[in-house]
Amino acid sequence: MGLASWVVNSFVAFAVLLLCSVSISVAAAGKQVQGEGQKLRFGQNGEFKILQVADMHYANGKRTRCKNVLPDQDAGCSDLNTTAFAQRIILAEKPDFIVFTGDNIFAHDATNATKSLDAAFAPAIASKIPWAAVLGNHDQEGNLSREGVMKHIVGLKNTMSQFNPPEAHVIDGVGNYNLEVGGVKGSGFENKSVLNLYFLDSGDYSTVPSIRGYGWIKLSQQLWFQQTSAKLQKAYMSPPVAQKAAAPGIAYFHIPLPEFASFDSSNFTGVKQEEGISSASVNSGFFTTMIQAKDVKAVFTGHDHLNDFCGELTGIQLCYAGGFGYHAYGKAGWPRRARVVVASLEKTEEGTWGAVKSIKTWKRLDDEHLTAIDGQVLWSKSSAGNRRKEGINGD
Repeated sequence: MGLASWVVNSFVAFAVLLLCSVSISVAAAGKQVQGEGQKLRFGQNGEFKILQVADMHYANGKRTRCKNVLPDQDAGCSDLNTTAFAQRIILAEKPDFIVFTGDNIFAHDATNATKSLDAAFAPAIASKIPWAAVLGNHDQEGNLSREGVMKHIVGLKNTMSQFNPPEAHVIDGVGNYNLEVGGVKGSGFENKSVLNLYFLDSGDYSTVPSIRGYGWIKLSQQLWFQQTSAKLQKAYMSPPVAQKAAAPGIAYFHIPLPEFASFDSSNFTGVKQEEGISSASVNSGFFTTMIQAKDVKAVFTGHDHLNDFCGELTGIQLCYAGGFGYHAYGKAGWPRRARVVVASLEKTEEGTWGAVKSIKTWKRLDDEHLTAIDGQVLWSKSSAGNRRKEGINGD
């Protein structure tokens, strides 16, 4: 599908959304914003590393059996395997930030959603590494509403998750927010956000009787994104150390956009094993909105557990993480996995750390060696996002 078709689709979808969008007042969330006072920042090595965990599907711990594992793995396999994987990969990668992209719990099977959420996020909390989460389509299927789940997450230790942006009085969904990653302390970019992280609620299921299937990113959310992106770009391109182009942005949400279906085996890195892309049945135009904003370089989702590919479309990398949790459906013999993203800074003429020069990624498998696979550069300042392969960690 060409860009012109996306634009047409977005206008049609916007008209529908204006009529049927159901909005949630931020005031209902209360005033607590966990993570105030915390600041994400690039390290003295000029890097910022993010670990993405998708689809843990946590339920009742030891009592919850694994799905789709090999016969020799089945005995004793439970949610605790998911916990062990999280602990191993956090220890191995030592990320600066952890992002959970929805279906954190499989609430339908959870006896107590609150306890399941606590257990699911326990490895991140214990690590004392800042973390954030968005919701998927299964998180609210237990004894907590969607709003209740997000409120509980916001109250957990070390999280930078937010219920919704405090400046948006009315916005669809819960868990829409942005986080800024500052430059290296002591550099000229110390007080600038050199990497912008956007988190959005892609919903669960359609609430429109005439539209079946999964939810989508609504018009109110897109307007908030546009306003936030414009504000961040203005600040970045203003003194001190005014830049000529926007700082790169990354977007995280659960349900993939329809544009994820644009790839075949010739133009992506990773695997595509699902029969189709489980996106919404309508195209709300958010991909076009991101193109127009000009700052988002990569989108990271979950939802389709057996897909773990990245593919570039119109300058934006569309990436899956692959399924992480052992109570989530999978494929016997195909290891559970997680995605790592590293943004690296350039050196200025003065020899100090400057703006982001590249964003690269790889995946880690839950095997004996935590094998790293599919290393690639997603975006580079010099090549304006041209996609190329490279060794893991630059090897």
